[in-house]
Amino acid sequence: MIQDMQPETIVGACKDVTLLLYNELPRRVLYTEIETPYPDGKLIVSTTDPDGVITHVNRAFVEMSGYTEEELIGAPHSILRHPDMPPAAFKDLWDTVSRGEKWQGFVKNLRKDGGYYWVKATVIPNVRKGKVVGYTSVRRKPSRTKVEECIKLYPTLF
Repeated sequence: MIQDMQPETIVGACKDVTLLLYNELPRRVLYTEIETPYPDGKLIVSTTDPDGVITHVNRAFVEMSGYTEEELIGAPHSILRHPDMPPAAFKDLWDTVSRGEKWQGFVKNLRKDGGYYWVKATVIPNVRKGKVVGYTSVRRKPSRTKVEECIKLYPTLF
């Protein structure tokens, strides 16, 4: 189960909101306006089970998210859900990958410290013997132009 964020882990002034996560219970989220720039040349990689529970993360994921590997493994991937992300984006992601298709999009992720970072995400279903057994997500640095487009578009999708 995903836990509420705690004020002592937040860096800077924050806002407080309760999110209704995809197939999850409500979660209290504390977030700031502090962006962590995505580093050049890094790929964030993770795998999940069919329900979106994290089963593997790479070092770049740990560094960018601010969580430890132990905190991430076994947690729902929605632990990174930022309140600025429209629910329609995640509905599209799940609808797409549930059909066994690759999904791509731009995502504003929430860090453990309340800050955020933008990614260009690709989510690929892992299929074994015709059955989806999980998902692999690879995130890379997005272009600033695309990020700016998303900053304008996403509020209109709520």
